[in-house]
Amino acid sequence: MGRAPLASRVIELDDSLEAVETYFLEQDWTDGLPIVPPTPPRVEAMLAGIDAEPELVVGKIPPLWGEATVEKVAINAVMAGCRPAALPVLVAALEAMLDPTFNLYGIQATTHPVAPLVIVNGPAGARLGMHAGSGLFGPGNPANATLGRAVRLSLWNLGGARPGAGDMATQGSPAKYSYAIAEREDANPWAPLHVSRGFGADESVVTVFGGEGPHNVNDHVSQRAPNLLAVVADTAVTLGSNVGWYLTQSQLLVVFGPEHAATIAADGFSRADVQRYLYEHARLRLGTRKLGGMWGLQDWPAWMACVDDAALLPTVSSPDDILVMVAGGPGKHSAVVPNCCFSRAVSRAVTRWPG
Repeated sequence: MGRAPLASRVIELDDSLEAVETYFLEQDWTDGLPIVPPTPPRVEAMLAGIDAEPELVVGKIPPLWGEATVEKVAINAVMAGCRPAALPVLVAALEAMLDPTFNLYGIQATTHPVAPLVIVNGPAGARLGMHAGSGLFGPGNPANATLGRAVRLSLWNLGGARPGAGDMATQGSPAKYSYAIAEREDANPWAPLHVSRGFGADESVVTVFGGEGPHNVNDHVSQRAPNLLAVVADTAVTLGSNVGWYLTQSQLLVVFGPEHAATIAADGFSRADVQRYLYEHARLRLGTRKLGGMWGLQDWPAWMACVDDAALLPTVSSPDDILVMVAGGPGKHSAVVPNCCFSRAVSRAVTRWPG
């Protein structure tokens, strides 16, 4: 038996890219960049990349709760320029985002400039040609760019998160165009991210993290792990950050560049040591928190009234809330990606490969 026929409405347009672009922009179906016209043959070719029927419902995407079927997701993947091999990863990423723990509604509708960061681990990264080296957060790699853009178009068209209507981010973020990376597992002195989250090393896994854009950590001089981690901890803590206000939800993602990771590991620090150090040092004084940020917007825990203003408060509730991975190329830079304090990372195995 073959696949069920496509259920989506077919629109007849003049056979020109200009006509397609104009129509899609008028309908508010694009992010402002050119798209690949999602013709029936292109959608059929995309669906050949996944072992799932087109009518399979992935879920309903907030804030407008549009139904995301595999076929509708495939249409957005075509528009984004994805290859068919990306569809199982895209579907797994959307399934992870629809886990209540991730709180996609909050991510979509908040005034905070956050976006779902998609992190690919295991064989799927190589299968898609995902980039984990120099400039991985930036332009130049089709697999990263198109996978991240397909996520955004799905959230845009199926979830209705458009700037100022559904997506209420005050200023937004470039990460809302495309935010997808892979890990440099070959340069990680510890276990890869997905293994640290309970998966097997040979499994293909996607992790979604509701994060701000990466905050650079510049350290060209530290030769010891404590010195370098002190710089990371300082980068992770600012009065203006959302992280730290709701400890039960706050998380940090630390993306070590390979050179920084090697320096830390050479000093005998395990992943758990890194997490513990950052948990103990990425802190702000209570008195500093009271200067602004979100202080006074709600009734904070009663114990805060009993603590001296000099007390150093943690940014996350436990060391396990600091996710650690390795990516990037040569150079002594790393990155901290704070979350939005009302979402937690979710990981899913990538299945539904064809054949």
